[in-house]
Amino acid sequence: MGHPPLEFSDCYLDSPDFRERLKCYEQELERTNKFIKDVIKDGNALISAMRNYSSAVQKFSQTLQSFQFDFIGDTLTDDEINIAESFKEFAELLNEVENERMMMVHNASDLLIKPLENFRKEQIGFTKERKKKFEKDGERFYSLLDRHLHLSSKKKESQLQEADLQVDKERHNFFESSLDYVYQIQEVQESKKFNIVEPVLAFLHSLFISNSLTVELTQDFLPYKQQLQLSLQNTRNHFSSTREEMEELKKRMKEAPQTCKLPGQPTIEGYLYTQEKWALGISWVKYYCQYEKETKTLTMTPMEQKPGAKQGPLDLTLKYCVRRKTESIDKRFCFDIETNERPGTITLQALSEANRRLWMEAMDGKEPIYHSPITKQEEMELNEVGFKFVRKCINVIETKGIKTEGLYRTVGSNIQVQKLLNAFFDPKCPGDVDFHNSDWDIKTITSSLKFYLRNLSEPVMTYRLHKELVSAAKSDNLDYRLGAIHSLVYKLPEKNREMLELLIRHLVNVCEHSKENLMTPSNMGVIFGPTLMRAQEDTVAAMMNIKFQNIVVEILIEHFVKIYSGPPEESATPPVPPPRVTARRHKPITISKRLLRERTVFYTSSLDESEGDSDSFSKVRPPGEKPTIVRPPMRPPDPPCRAATPQKPEPKPDIVVSNAGEIPSSVVASRTRFFETASRKTGSSQGRVPGDES
Repeated sequence: MGHPPLEFSDCYLDSPDFRERLKCYEQELERTNKFIKDVIKDGNALISAMRNYSSAVQKFSQTLQSFQFDFIGDTLTDDEINIAESFKEFAELLNEVENERMMMVHNASDLLIKPLENFRKEQIGFTKERKKKFEKDGERFYSLLDRHLHLSSKKKESQLQEADLQVDKERHNFFESSLDYVYQIQEVQESKKFNIVEPVLAFLHSLFISNSLTVELTQDFLPYKQQLQLSLQNTRNHFSSTREEMEELKKRMKEAPQTCKLPGQPTIEGYLYTQEKWALGISWVKYYCQYEKETKTLTMTPMEQKPGAKQGPLDLTLKYCVRRKTESIDKRFCFDIETNERPGTITLQALSEANRRLWMEAMDGKEPIYHSPITKQEEMELNEVGFKFVRKCINVIETKGIKTEGLYRTVGSNIQVQKLLNAFFDPKCPGDVDFHNSDWDIKTITSSLKFYLRNLSEPVMTYRLHKELVSAAKSDNLDYRLGAIHSLVYKLPEKNREMLELLIRHLVNVCEHSKENLMTPSNMGVIFGPTLMRAQEDTVAAMMNIKFQNIVVEILIEHFVKIYSGPPEESATPPVPPPRVTARRHKPITISKRLLRERTVFYTSSLDESEGDSDSFSKVRPPGEKPTIVRPPMRPPDPPCRAATPQKPEPKPDIVVSNAGEIPSSVVASRTRFFETASRKTGSSQGRVPGDES
């Protein structure tokens, strides 16, 4: 089970539970930092100490195997399972080839050390700077707040107002520092999945590809490497789309932190000071309070423990709440409550006047509360005009631009998009737009289509079925995924199902031209997952499920014919696939547990020389035997790549392309076309009969 997400709304409350979860993230960050240092240290030892090469590889292998990824959320995608198991696979692979390697690549530092060092210094180092600022601002705010709450209400009004402004300013600074720190530490937690694995993967690739003694091993390693690279690329794409949504949520939280209330949380919670009377006087004790309006239960957790006794949370049932008159007490922001469990009146002090109003509103106090309305973005409807708009967009795209590189990924001009939408959805003459006009290029039309779908009052796949669809995508059983999604599609309202079929049919047509436009079902899932599905609540936990929304769309594209050939058999629940002798569940890609094929080896002996050169290269190594190996007579084959194509003068920077004669700008981030072509080639090579090297 991974770490629970850190919600931005918790930054405003700064509860003890939030601090405890934040501490877990900090410990994980320190553990990752130590791990990266170990990898860098061991990698340098491997490069510099050729005499101790074998022992250094073994230590490096153990270091990789000892690390286990912790993920945010309760379920991993198939790609994340591959990434989580990747270090174990790397370690097993290193142990397997320890006795068969002779040399190491000389550019290992550029592939392994520098990217990890940059990630540690730039990302983890920057996160630690955010932590220092968060702690400093928090200490300054709570110190000022304690002094502020001890101010007498008899002081001049101007002094009190000045003190209030100063507290509000420090509260705002601390809240922003908390938001920035939580956002940064979660970003590093997510991005390390590919920023740490990719350099190690590239290092291993260079190690085996440069070793002329491991030609056959390199051929076995390439399919795994390419599949893992695809998993990393998919995870990077999911991360990018999730980060955009989280940035929007963070922005909304800065503007109105109280509007994002999570389901299942108390009606209101936060810090309150309670007046307690003793024989020697009166003291104010700090509590963290949580109030549930439905049950009228107030839970008070003391923050200042008495010596020799550990106090637990106190549950009280509220009878009534009333504002405390200012002239009746020498403290500000006070209100009285009466409970069933404690006799008499309990006097509570809030942190500010606004905070007191919120508490009294939640407790049905006598003071009326007024909320400023929240402006909501103008929403679009799934009606006849909308269907006409979508059909026109699809018609133009499939007629003029279906082979355009980066279709749907390349964004059009916001001005042109708004101009097109305003013209088409004009109430006076809706739909009166000529899409073949030169003013509307393909980027503008695709961006307008995505904007329309994303701004529907309810997503195409509805809020009601959102949790069930995400749950189906999280299943380990691949057959159940398809069966459940197939069943849920036919639970959609008729017009929603009609719109979904129209769109998925179009995306299938787009993916059929993936050689030209580079848009695979996985890429289209990343783009249309947040467009066709979205959660009703805006939370970090919901953002973390975007990757499963992408999987739902990917399944709809890949299995379009089966899903839309007709509804499944009627059943109260999604159908479970028929039982198998052995249940087929998703397993991570592996190379260490592959079936070893018989390898042609090269012996050096006087007997071999007397029998002739032809015999010396035809013997097969018996199981368990370790003969003397010499250099093979030919260089290892190049990794599979795409056939040479005419190079374009100005390739687009945001679309990943690779030609046969082109040197990649980054060894770590391989090109999309390379993997597509390579996966097809290696897929056919995996079907060879053991020992067949033709």
